[in-house]
Amino acid sequence: MNIKPLSDHILIEAIKEEEKTKSGIFLPDTAQKEKPEQGMVIAVGDGKKTDDGKIVPVSVRAGQKVLFTKYGPTEIKLEGKEYLIAREEDILAIIE
Repeated sequence: MNIKPLSDHILIEAIKEEEKTKSGIFLPDTAQKEKPEQGMVIAVGDGKKTDDGKIVPVSVRAGQKVLFTKYGPTEIKLEGKEYLIAREEDILAIIE
């Protein structure tokens, strides 16, 4: 399935945190974990439309690793995989 986000929306595949504590204990899937804050950009929309009708392009592109707000993106599931849809304003930084 091919997904094209609209406007300034960004499709992100979350990067799961390591499931091991600093002392080497592996955490089971049932353990309460924090939401991910990093991910890989899969697709981006064309950009946000201004009041005068011009489109301002999104500043990230597919393939970039990004840092985003913990509770901003919307979680979706497609073909058995979990993704996040975020607005450009939810992206805090590009990780290089």
